[in-house]
Formats: sequence, structure tokens, C-alpha cells
Amino acid sequence: MSDIQLVTFDLDNTLWDVMKTIVRAEKMLRAWMSENTPRALDIYLSDAASRIREEVVAQYPEQRFDLSFLRTQVLFHCMRESGLSDARAEAAAQQAFEVFFVGRNDVALFDNARSVLAELSASYTLFALTNGNANIDRAGIGEFFSGAVSSADVGASKPDLLMFTTVLDRAGVGADRAVHIGDHLSDDILGANQAGMRSIWFNHRGEFSNDGESQPTAEVHELDQLPNAIAAL
Repeated sequence: MSDIQLVTFDLDNTLWDVMKTIVRAEKMLRAWMSENTPRALDIYLSDAASRIREEVVAQYPEQRFDLSFLRTQVLFHCMRESGLSDARAEAAAQQAFEVFFVGRNDVALFDNARSVLAELSASYTLFALTNGNANIDRAGIGEFFSGAVSSADVGASKPDLLMFTTVLDRAGVGADRAVHIGDHLSDDILGANQAGMRSIWFNHRGEFSNDGESQPTAEVHELDQLPNAIAAL
């Protein structure tokens, strides 16, 4: 019988395909900009966008982990450089980001994700632990989770120890009673191991792991293998 009380989940590429999600969200954003702010779209699609992003990160270093803030600021600067006043640029950037964010949270869950989350949430406390900016409620899975911790909340990103200690503190569970599940050997597995948590590598791509600090406690290839894997810890 497992002594696990807390299960933390990475989101992108663990519960859904993030590339498909982002590509779709970007298409929605660009379609909106093409219709509403075409001159800003030209800037957004040009080499100037990289310069703008670098300037935004340099201007707001304390928010470099807040992906929603950074994207909104990049959009704002594109809007302003296209000739809009600051007020109109800010309003347009907020509208454009919201269009993007709708797509960002319109996720295509991997097979069995919902049923596995439902099963696990009946026996364990579940928290999301993500470097991304997806919202579990808007993504339609919030009902299974007791909470979520993102890089924007913490001011750091996995595998930083602060990400893992924050989620343990919020859940009120010791590291020895927690397991983290994720697809990334460094961000997820190394980070969890260093925090004293157990770790399960969701190796859905059939990759090879090393046997160093990124060695997971367990490994699964399908989400429906998780209940048994956690019970066996």
C-alpha cells in the first residue's frame, strides 16, 4: 500500500500536447490581429518581435517567468510601434492576449487523462505544477485538483527547488509523502528528486533515460498506468 498523499502533475506534454495547443492558439491570435490590428501583426511576425521580447524581459526581469505578462507586453509594444496610442495599444494587447489564451486553454487531453485524474483525485490530493501559463479551470480539469502552482506564482521555474517546496507547503504534505509526474527528465524528474519527492516519468515518446540524478522512481508510457504505478511506490 502506497504512503503517497500528494500527487503533483506537470501539465504541458504530460496531460496534453502543448505544441498542437500553442499552434492553434497562435493561429487564433494572428487571425484576430489580421482583422483588427494588421500593422501590429506585421511587426509581430517580423524580426522586430525578438528585439521587443528581449527589451520586455530586460525591463521586467522580476516577471521573466510570467509567460502571460510577457506575451501581453510584447503585444502591447507591437501595437504601440504600429502607431496606436498607449491607451489603445494596451486595450488591443489585452484583447489579443485573451484570444490567444482561449486557444491556450482549449487543450486536447491525452488518452485517458480525464478518467485517470478522476480516479487519482478520489484517493490523493492533486496539485498542478507547471512552468507554463495554462489555467486548469479554463482547461476543464480544475475539478480534479486542490490547487495549482505556476512559475509566475513562484518567480522561478522547474527544476528550481522553490517550485517543489512551494507546492509541498501549499498542500501541507511532506516531500516523503509526495510524488511528481512529468514528461521532462530535467524539469520534472531531476527537480522532484532533488526536492526529496518520488518521481514518475511519463515517457510517452519512448525515450531513454540516464541513470544519474534524473533517474525516475518509476516510469509509465500511458496515463492509465499511473494508478498502479503510484500504488506500488
